[in-house]
Amino acid sequence: MPSSARYRGVFPVAPTAFDDSGELDIASQKRCIDFMIDAGSQGICILANFSEQFVLSDDEREQLARTIIEHVAGRVPVIVTTTHFSSRLTIERSRRAQALGAAMVMVMPPYHGATLRADEKGIVEHFAAIADAGRIPIMVQDAPLSGVSLSVAFLARLARDVPLVRYFKVEVAGAAGKLRSLIEAGGQTIAGPFDGEESITLMADLDAGATGTMSSALLPDLIRPVVVHFLAGRRSEAAAAYGRILPLINYENRQCGLRATKTVMKEGGVIASDAVRHPLEALHPATRAGLLELAHELKPLALTWGK
Repeated sequence: MPSSARYRGVFPVAPTAFDDSGELDIASQKRCIDFMIDAGSQGICILANFSEQFVLSDDEREQLARTIIEHVAGRVPVIVTTTHFSSRLTIERSRRAQALGAAMVMVMPPYHGATLRADEKGIVEHFAAIADAGRIPIMVQDAPLSGVSLSVAFLARLARDVPLVRYFKVEVAGAAGKLRSLIEAGGQTIAGPFDGEESITLMADLDAGATGTMSSALLPDLIRPVVVHFLAGRRSEAAAAYGRILPLINYENRQCGLRATKTVMKEGGVIASDAVRHPLEALHPATRAGLLELAHELKPLALTWGK
C-alpha cells in the first residue's frame, strides 16, 4: 500500500456559493471554507464538478481560486481542478493555480461533448505538457463524466512517463478493483490512490489500498474518522463508523447529487443560500426533507456550525 504520499486523508470538494439570484456569494464561500477546515478536512478541492465548475465563467473561476486560496492561507492544501479539452487552456489554468498557491491540480482526460476525445497518445501528451509547465503534482480524475475509458495499464504508463502524475481519483464502477490493480501495476509511482463519488464505496476502496477520499463537503467530520481508523490499522472501528454514515452518503449520491451539501450547509447557517445555477434545479421538497431527516439523525457539523 502506498505510504509515503504527502497528501492523504479526506479532501472534500468545496461547493460554489451563490446567492438567491445566482451571483457568487463570496462571504458565504469564505464561511464554507472555514467550516470545511473546522470539520477536519485534510485538504480541499475547488472548481470541481461538485463545485458546479460547468456553470462558471473564466473570470469567476479566477476570482474563486484567488479568493479561496488566499482565505485558506496555508491552513490545508488546496487542489484546483483545471480540466479543459484544450491543452493550451488547461496549461494556462494550471499555471495560474500554481502561481496562486495551489498544492496540486486535478485534471480529467481531454473530452468535449458526447463524442470528442483524444486518443491515448494525445492524453499522454496533454498531461506531459501540463507537467512541463508546472512544478506541482497532478491528480488524474478517472470519472464517467468524461466518457474516456482509462485502462489500468494506461494509467500506470502515464505515471511512469509523466513524473508529476502521482495521484489518481478513481470514481468509476468497480473502483476498488481498479484501485487495487493500479497499485499493483504502478507500484511506487502511485503515490496517492484516491476514491471519489461522495465516498460511497469508501470501505471497499480503503481495503483495495486507497489512502485518500475526495468526498463532498457534506460530512467531512464524520468521514475522517473512517479513514483515520483504517490507516491506523483499526479496520473494525473504521467499518463501524462507515456503516453509521452510509445511509446519508447513499441518499446524497443517489437522490441529491451536488445539491445535498448546499441544502445541509444552508440549514446549518454555513451558507446563506442553497441556490444552484440553471439548468440545475433545487431539490424537490420531499427529497430535501428526506435528506435533512437523515442528516439530523447523524448531526454532522454542517448542521450546527453556523448557528
